[in-house]
Amino acid sequence: MSLNIIRFHEINIKSRLRQRRGLKEFLLTIFKKESILIKSVDVIFCTDEYLLSLNKEFLNHDYYTDTLSFILSNSGNPIIGEIYISIDRIIANAKSLNFSYQDELYRVIIHSCLHLCGYLDNPKYAAVKMEILQEKYLKMYIVSRETQIGG
Repeated sequence: MSLNIIRFHEINIKSRLRQRRGLKEFLLTIFKKESILIKSVDVIFCTDEYLLSLNKEFLNHDYYTDTLSFILSNSGNPIIGEIYISIDRIIANAKSLNFSYQDELYRVIIHSCLHLCGYLDNPKYAAVKMEILQEKYLKMYIVSRETQIGG
């Protein structure tokens, strides 16, 4: 199975993302479980300011966010997606929520992949289901990661 279908990039910031290969495999599992065909997904780690500029340009939102997800492919075709994640927001959220940096980073990556699967944050569109799935997948990943490290 080619893992180049999911790629990680950094723009003017270090993500300190660990276990990239295992995470790529797990993200492919999420897409498979959600019955979503993907062609490629680029996860781009950036700063607050970079993500704010995208939020303003593409969504007309003038506020910081932790992630933005874009589907670049036409409907009905395998997903070509871009996920932008603010490392500044990950650090701030992890601190305020009392999570580890890595777990918050994994949570937001999984959350973003669920956006590519069609889940939305808006409560009118089953945000509760998205949050439940996000936490389910995060727990699955953490357990599988700990098993690989400890086993």
